[in-house]
This record gives sequence, C-alpha cells and structure tokens, in this order.
Amino acid sequence: MPPAPAAARLMAESGTSVEAGSGKRGQVLKEDVLSAIKSGAAAPAPAAPAAPRAPVATDDAAREERVRMTKLRQTIARRLKDAQNTAAMLTTFNEVDMTNVMALRSTYKDIFEKKHGQKLGFMGFFVKAVIQALKDIPAVNAEIDGTDLVYKNYYHIGVAVGTDKGLVVPVVRDADQMSIAGVEKAIGALGRKARDGQLKIEEMMGGTFTISNGGVYGSLMSTPILNAPQSGILGMHKIQERPMVVAGKIEIRPMMYLALSYDHRVVDGKEAVTFLVRVKEAIEDPQRLVLDL
Repeated sequence: MPPAPAAARLMAESGTSVEAGSGKRGQVLKEDVLSAIKSGAAAPAPAAPAAPRAPVATDDAAREERVRMTKLRQTIARRLKDAQNTAAMLTTFNEVDMTNVMALRSTYKDIFEKKHGQKLGFMGFFVKAVIQALKDIPAVNAEIDGTDLVYKNYYHIGVAVGTDKGLVVPVVRDADQMSIAGVEKAIGALGRKARDGQLKIEEMMGGTFTISNGGVYGSLMSTPILNAPQSGILGMHKIQERPMVVAGKIEIRPMMYLALSYDHRVVDGKEAVTFLVRVKEAIEDPQRLVLDL
C-alpha cells in the first residue's frame, strides 16, 4: 500500500526510498524513513535518466576534467528538476525601499549585538514580514497532497544557505513564535552548522516556505526555483541605490528587487501579487513588524 503522506513527503525531500514499513500491511511511516536515513539504509530515489551528452571533439575532450557529482549535488539537481517538472511555476516581482529598515538596523545594531551576541541583519525582518504575509494569504503556505490542498497553520521558514558543497535549506521552526532577535539567533546557529557540515537531516525537513538571498553574492534579480513541495519561495537581492520619485521629487534611495516564485496550481496571480505587496509594506514600515500590524 502507498506510504503515509508524511513519509512520502519526507522521502521526496530527502531523496530516499523505503520499500517496506512498520505500519499496517507494511505501510511505510514517517518513523521508518527517519530510521532508514539515520542508519544509512535508505536507497536513493531513482533518478530520471539524463540526456546523453553531445559528442565532443577529441582535442577538446583531452582538455576536460570529469568529476563525480557529490551525493548532495545529485540530490539538489534531482529535486530542483522535479520541482520544475511538477509545479506550474511562475514568478512575480516588486521592489522595496530599504531606507527605514536600514536606518533602524544602523541605530540598534551595536546594542543588539551586545545584548544578543548576534549581528543584526536583514533576514530577521524579512522572515517576520513573510510570516505576516503568509497569515494574510494562506494559499502561499499550502501544498498539494493528491487532490487535497493542505493549509498549514504553522510557519516553518526555510533559509537557503550556500556552502562549499552546495546549497542547503535549514528550517527555522515556528518562526512566528519568535522575536526578530530569536529568528536572527536561529538563522545564525543553523548557518554555522550548515557551513561546518553539521546539519541534521531533520533540520532541513518540514519547511512551509523558503527565503533565498542571492543579494549576498551580488545578484540584482533572479527567478528562484520552488523548494518542493512548498508553493512559494521569496528571492531577496542586492541593495542598490537608485533615483526614485518621492512626493514629486527625485531622491536617491537604497532599493532591492524582490521575486516571489509560486505554484500557480495553488496560488492565484492576485494572491501572489498581494503577498509580495504585504512583504514590501512591512519592510518599508518596519514598525509594523514590532506592532504586528
């Protein structure tokens, strides 16, 4: 019989396959998948055959270097392609004026670091802004399970982290119950574990929405790929000063492009645009985050 929904989701996220479980009539349960992952006994999920490579001239082939893909890179490649093949993926864009949140950060960053032992970045503000937007537009925090839509009334926010071995997405669980300081601490701790290769598989599972910050590498605009089975991912980008018209006058403002990629099977265009506007409004008026408005 088919695996339990939680087990099926975990196998899809981890790229593993468990044939027989401990449930009734051999049904695979979530505990079976976790046990198999920890013991290293889970078989890799079958990968779709790659298209054959075009012939290469002999002289060119002699100057190439062939390196075996790591297991992590193979899993990343498979999951991204699966997401692209499954979801009706679309991206909508907006831009956000970072003036106020940058001023707030500049004013309190030293006090914040002294009190919490953690630098104050922008990710904490964006996580809280995203959660407010998810509460307003619950479809972005939903996923498809067969013929059902599953609306999640919890907020486990994945934060993409680049490492030497590839991109991983640790999850800040129940981020809605944390302060901005709590979110920053959680992200800092998970980021260090990711870069040290110490992340546990459980710490990358169960996310309901993902944030990816390509701006730290200089990206001005991009279309992020969904982190399946989630229905939305927010792409942050480089902050760049641009001339903007403010109250009829041209002013230089620090602007950031935002991109929301979403699964159009779950999220309508109006909902996606509204979600991104909610994020923009919260970041441009960060006091709203403190007052939960």
